[in-house]
Amino acid sequence: MSAGTVVAVSVYPVRGCAGTALSRAEVGPAGLAGDRAWAVVTGSGRRLRGKDAPALATVPATGDPDADAAAVTAALGEPVRLEPLDTRPDGGAAVHLVSRQALDRAAAGILPAGCGAEDPRANLLLDLPGDPPDELERGWVGRRLFLGSTVLEVTRLPRHCLGVYAEVVQPGTVAVGDDVVPA
Repeated sequence: MSAGTVVAVSVYPVRGCAGTALSRAEVGPAGLAGDRAWAVVTGSGRRLRGKDAPALATVPATGDPDADAAAVTAALGEPVRLEPLDTRPDGGAAVHLVSRQALDRAAAGILPAGCGAEDPRANLLLDLPGDPPDELERGWVGRRLFLGSTVLEVTRLPRHCLGVYAEVVQPGTVAVGDDVVPA
């Protein structure tokens, strides 16, 4: 039985940069194709994160490392290069899902204790009309979700608390309009 639908699909090709909205994405064992593939590195060799350089969030990454490095260089006013990310940054999982309802509640200041309302940079935005919807997605930890031809296993809550993290059980394709079916 469907709990809701996928209303947006996003990838973040460069860590810390703005996301790219897609109508559909291939999902492999490591997550959505092209997601969080590159890190911004300064001339001194330091990897930058969004909290280190907030201007990164204004740069729409394309997934083309040369073009993205040039755009980040222009935004930061200092030369940078991009390096491939070998692992998920900050302990992230393959796929991050969050509901529209949880974002609305966070914007209204209604959050579980100890949680923040910052941008969750989720890959999949869901519409979950259940009551209360934010508790619905939080209750998915340990369960499988069927979305398009992809099967995910929800493994944990993110540190900032919005949404859930999931690992890929069965690679496939996920698209805007797909049903979200918990098992």
